[in-house]
Amino acid sequence: MQYQSLTKKLIFTFGVLSLNVQAAIFITPKAPSINAAAYIVLDHDSGVVIASNKANVERSPASLTKLMTAYVVFQLINDGRANLKDDVRISKKAWKTGGSKSFVEVGKTIKLKTLLQGMIIQSGNDSAVALAEHIAGTEGTFATYMNEYAKELGMNNTNFENASGLPNAAQHTTAADMAKLASATIRDFPQFYSWYSQKEFTYHGIKQRNRNKLLWSDHTVDGLKTGHTERAGYNLVASAKRVDDMRLISVVLGSTGTQARTEQTQTILDYAFRFFETKKISKINNVIPIPGSTKEEIKVGFNSPQAITLPRGQYRLSQQAIELNDNLSAPINKGDNIGHLVLKFEDNELVRLPIVALEDAPESGFFSRLLDSIGL
Repeated sequence: MQYQSLTKKLIFTFGVLSLNVQAAIFITPKAPSINAAAYIVLDHDSGVVIASNKANVERSPASLTKLMTAYVVFQLINDGRANLKDDVRISKKAWKTGGSKSFVEVGKTIKLKTLLQGMIIQSGNDSAVALAEHIAGTEGTFATYMNEYAKELGMNNTNFENASGLPNAAQHTTAADMAKLASATIRDFPQFYSWYSQKEFTYHGIKQRNRNKLLWSDHTVDGLKTGHTERAGYNLVASAKRVDDMRLISVVLGSTGTQARTEQTQTILDYAFRFFETKKISKINNVIPIPGSTKEEIKVGFNSPQAITLPRGQYRLSQQAIELNDNLSAPINKGDNIGHLVLKFEDNELVRLPIVALEDAPESGFFSRLLDSIGL
């Protein structure tokens, strides 16, 4: 570790690779242009948007709405307010709901788990309505739950009016908001996420296939949901995990057909995986001196593991340094922010990550602090 004394900042450089950086050639082409109303592709762990177009323009979600319906039900199961073994009675309204169906029968009771799978895999509108009524009494009340969770997730350009995604002029979302919801589903409910990769589901003697064709054509894709209405066009939210456990989430809204949305999603996923990489940093093995402390030095690092997404190959050639806050001195408590880990490539700053003290630095006595100030 090399120590440098600066006028305003202390910088600890480390991990600078002795490679011929000038000889490295990086070509990161522009994101491909696809014939859809809006799209986005981002990294699940870092949250970095790799490519997008009109990602914050409001669009009709169609059956992507069921991603939030499932999210609410998952949350209530986690909270103990619902159970996969619950018996759900099918109302006449649920039975009569048009569009895609799980073919539930009016007056019958069906396990909540079966309805969830029917909604996720078969995109059953009748299952969605039955779940909403079981949880909240009415579909309208359930929509209130949906909108509250949307706010918590930062889906600021989304409004839900029903649980199924059937056309409603007041119901809208964006590609960016749907990406947030997909990421939250994977993060918060790993125990349920595998249902989104299930290729078919049979109920009442009727076998139906998952409409996400990427589950057959790309083994790295393991979710999430399709949607279509005349107003919305053809929508697809997908997620894939490839080399080094890099997981991407893509959203395509307003495509022209089922095959088109599949090909467009494949195109933007392939682009993002080919030209970008995500590195996960769990810790940094560094110590820093703290003026005016009874300890000569303390360990520093992250509150939680960090993920950074960069053009592929740049991390390996990056310069990394710890920049400490101005006038840093004791006392310092464990968890206090003390500076940043800064990554640079060819003198351009790539990313800045906050670092904290991993242990206390108690204040020393008066004379020790005086000697420290003289030394500084």
